[in-house]
Amino acid sequence: MEPIRITHQSANEQGWMFTVVVGNENDRTEHKVTLEHLYYHKLTRGKTDPENLVKRSFEFLLRREPKSSIFRSFNIQVIKNYFPEFEREMLNIA
Repeated sequence: MEPIRITHQSANEQGWMFTVVVGNENDRTEHKVTLEHLYYHKLTRGKTDPENLVKRSFEFLLRREPKSSIFRSFNIQVIKNYFPEFEREMLNIA
């Protein structure tokens, strides 16, 4: 699997924003990802940190599509629109 590096960029009352880099120096993609507090708690019940949920979400996506197909900017919640099994799988990460 491709290396995944996550940088926490900011937080506010709604949630977090992360920069996610997938790949290595010569072949990488960069993604801006938002995660809302309510959705984070729905999926994790607070049993893991937000960065781990983002990492697991990218692992989930990379098992289904190449990194070049992942949106450059998105809210984690949209994944379920393309992959209905996303929430069920994420509920088991803690």
